[in-house]
Amino acid sequence: MPRLTDTPLSVLDLAPIRQGGTAADSFRESVDLAKLTERLGFTRYWLAEHHGIDGIASAATAVLIGHIAGATSRLRVGSGGVMLPNHPPLIVAEQFGTLEALYPGRIDLGLGRAPGADAATMAALRRDPYAGAEDFPERLTELQGFLGEPQPGQRVRAIPGQGTEVPLWLLGSSGYSAQLAAREGLPFAFAAQFAPRYLHEALRLYRENFRPSAMLKRPYAMVGLPVIAAESDARADYLASTTRQKFLNLIRGAPTRSLPPVETLDWTPVERTQVEQFLGAAVIGGPETVRHGLETFLERTGADELMLATDVFAEADRLASYAIVAEAWQA
Repeated sequence: MPRLTDTPLSVLDLAPIRQGGTAADSFRESVDLAKLTERLGFTRYWLAEHHGIDGIASAATAVLIGHIAGATSRLRVGSGGVMLPNHPPLIVAEQFGTLEALYPGRIDLGLGRAPGADAATMAALRRDPYAGAEDFPERLTELQGFLGEPQPGQRVRAIPGQGTEVPLWLLGSSGYSAQLAAREGLPFAFAAQFAPRYLHEALRLYRENFRPSAMLKRPYAMVGLPVIAAESDARADYLASTTRQKFLNLIRGAPTRSLPPVETLDWTPVERTQVEQFLGAAVIGGPETVRHGLETFLERTGADELMLATDVFAEADRLASYAIVAEAWQA
C-alpha cells in the first residue's frame, strides 16, 4: 500500500486570476509557487490549457511552461494538459521539442481531448466541434511520430522535436483516455480535481488493460485533486470558500475570477450538491486533517503520484498551503 512519504507530489496550476488582479499578477505568482515547490521537493509543475475563461490565464500553455521552466532548475514542467484536437500535431511537437531543447530532461507533455473552451471560442480556434474522441488516437499517433526517431521516407519532420521523445501522458476525467493510455502503454493522469465521480472506474480500466511499451513497463497513474491546507480546519474551510464560489459561478454561467473567502455562501440545496460533487475528492483542513486525508486517498486509489491543485484567494495562503502539505509529506 503506497504511503504519503513515499509518493511523489506535484502541482497543477491553472494560473488563476483574482478579482481585481491581472494575468501578469497570476504569472508572477506562478513563478513564486514554482520556486517554492521546487525547494520543497515537489516533482512536477503542470499548467492547463483553457481558452476564453475569465479567471484562467494559462491559454498559451507552452509559453507559460517555458516561463516557469526558465525560473526553476529541477522541476519537471509540463502541460496538464494541451488539448490536442485544438492544434496540429506538428505544431505541438515543434513547441515541445523547442522546450525540450531549452530545458532538457525537464519537459512533460500531458494531452487531453476536451476543447477547453465554449462553442464560440472553439470556432475562433478553428476547432472542429466534432473532433476529439473520433480522431484523437490518430492525432496521438501522428504526434508520437513527430517526437520519435525519424522513419525512412518520412517527408515531414518536426524541427526541433524529432527524436526528442518528450514524455507523453494522457489526461482524462472518464474511462476513454484511461483505456487509450492503457492500450498505448502511456502514463495516465486523472482529473479528480473536478470530476472525482469516475476516478475509481477509470483507474480500474487503466490498470486492467495496460500493455507495456518502450516508454513504460507497468501502469503509472497520477491523480489530481483539490487540496487546501491551513493552520486549522476552520481556517482551511474558510479559505476553501473561494473554490466553492468559483464552481458555483461556473454552474451559474457567471465570471469565475477568484473571489475573497466568505463565511457563508448564498446557494440553493441543488447548487450546494453540485459544488460538492465537483469537490468530492478535496482534502481541506489543518495539518493533521490533510495528512490523514491524503493518506486515506492514497489507500483508496493506490495512486503512484498526486498532483495538488490549490485554489485560494491570497498568494500567501496558497504558498502556505503547499508548505503545510510538504511538512506533512516529509514527516
